Amino acid sequence: MDAEEMNRTLKRMATEMVERMPDQENLVLVGIQTRGVPLAKRLQSLIPGADLGILDITFYRDDLTIIAPSPVVHRTEINGSLDGKKVILIDDVLFTGRTIRAAIDNLLDYGRPAFIRLAVLVDRGHRELPIQADFVGRNIPTAFKEVVEVRVREVDGEDGVLIMERE
Repeated sequence: MDAEEMNRTLKRMATEMVERMPDQENLVLVGIQTRGVPLAKRLQSLIPGADLGILDITFYRDDLTIIAPSPVVHRTEINGSLDGKKVILIDDVLFTGRTIRAAIDNLLDYGRPAFIRLAVLVDRGHRELPIQADFVGRNIPTAFKEVVEVRVREVDGEDGVLIMERE
């Protein structure tokens, strides 16, 4: 996926969100650090009235001791309680479902939302938990040994989606 296609995909996803949830009152788009945040900001610019939240799930991960001896912790910004809010969790790639499980655990510390929906730019399959996205930019079937790398200009200097072999 190149930059132009990513932009079209995000516009389509925003349109689908508005069509399926015409009332944007109390709607909060919550981006998962790192690349889910710029995607959430872009979607927010396309959905009038949506608030933005930023979520770091580092300490909620079930693989914290495996991923790094000193994990990098980013900021979380959830303005106020999520009680009764309509939350759409935004991430770049849906793979095993473990990141989303951690994100939901974290979100619930901020209150009891009316609902939580999931939007991802890429769903690559290989779920280990019973989690599925409500809004998907692109389904990309992959081999387990492959890696889907989403690049966003705010973090990586360019937009795009690449599929690479795992080293």
